[in-house]
Amino acid sequence: MTLLRRAVLATAVLLTPYAAARPASAAGRRPPGTAPDTPAPDPSAPSPSAADSSAPDPSAPDTPAPDTSVPYVSGRNGYAAFRIPAVVRTPRGTLLAFAEGRRDGPGDTGDIDLVVRRSTDGGGTWGPPTVVAAGNGDTRGNPAPVVDPRTGAVVLVSCSNGGTVTEAQIMRGEVPPGQGRRVWVQHSHDDGRHFGAPREITASVKPASWRWYATGPGHAVALTRGPYAGRLVVPADHSTSPPPGSPDTGRESRYYAGHCLVSDDGGRTWDLGFTDDHPDDPAGTVHVNETTAAQLPDGRLYFNARDQGGTVPGNRVDAHSGDGGRTLTRPYAAQPTLADVPVVQGSVLQLDGDAGAPLLFSAPSRPTVREALAVWRSTDGGATFTRALTLSDRPAAYSDLVQVDARTAGVLYETGGTGPYETIAFRRLPLAEL
Repeated sequence: MTLLRRAVLATAVLLTPYAAARPASAAGRRPPGTAPDTPAPDPSAPSPSAADSSAPDPSAPDTPAPDTSVPYVSGRNGYAAFRIPAVVRTPRGTLLAFAEGRRDGPGDTGDIDLVVRRSTDGGGTWGPPTVVAAGNGDTRGNPAPVVDPRTGAVVLVSCSNGGTVTEAQIMRGEVPPGQGRRVWVQHSHDDGRHFGAPREITASVKPASWRWYATGPGHAVALTRGPYAGRLVVPADHSTSPPPGSPDTGRESRYYAGHCLVSDDGGRTWDLGFTDDHPDDPAGTVHVNETTAAQLPDGRLYFNARDQGGTVPGNRVDAHSGDGGRTLTRPYAAQPTLADVPVVQGSVLQLDGDAGAPLLFSAPSRPTVREALAVWRSTDGGATFTRALTLSDRPAAYSDLVQVDARTAGVLYETGGTGPYETIAFRRLPLAEL
């Protein structure tokens, strides 16, 4: 047997655990709403050890740090770009890195799939990308995964719209309901290897007067303590319709608002929690957009959101809930200690531990440009934050935080050498440095 053949056979053995997964680059596309299938491997597809490697390439420019892996590289696997990261850890310790696989380019409109990669070694290496929800010409996005603490199932909530319509058209009310924003849920009962078909829940969580709608993006929250333990909470935002007689189109940023989705049966049924349409803010100083959440050690929920064009200082607003997301203790208000964050999505994560365990927040750290991803910490339940670590000065945009183990956190984030949408990288963060 030649050395080349031995190497090929060895590679095949190493990839065997992933043989049941659907390659994201497969030529066949699932019809909407069908469960993942298990086609035979495509012999013409690039070898994962070459075109799909998640390990850093020491010969490449801007080589990642040794504690960084790169699960998604734009231009590979049949996608022009990968965007919108979300990550969770399963009860078995597997990390699931979700993203939007955008076939037409980095823009938010077009043929977009939801994809996932699995890591069983704490984010060091990643299995092949698999399609979780195929766009088939439409847009699937805004992944908000969460692990059900009762069953261990991975629950994925996401959104969709027609592939030829834009957010602006939806906000102006120019799109029929079938092409507008719709909301879906999926479950995995095998550690994220396969997900069931997307099941629509729009009627339960989106009032007819709402136009735009976005879950997360980023991990959702499973409540593990207090009277609402077991509840799943998905932070979200929406836009409302202008009042009758208004000259507004609905595209104005003051029509953005916040809400959350809740489920008390493991994601089988859903309804709305709080809704913050800022009725006490007629001047439109706060415009709640993409939102992240965490449960604090005292059982309260903390919500932190992007402020889209509001007039309050900075670009971050936040709020708390004391009843599992049903109401807010006060409306969203400015978070001045995150004033360095530009207009962008961010992520919060409450670390495991005692009452003194910190709450983390990740986002770029230059107010006018998406660069220099950083991690902040709060020891007072989100009242104030201090910067703990700046990962690099490179371009960076969306991110999501996860606790990898008792000594390590991780951040999955968009970054690149000349722009923030070239890769989605995963960086391990020793808790001792935070």
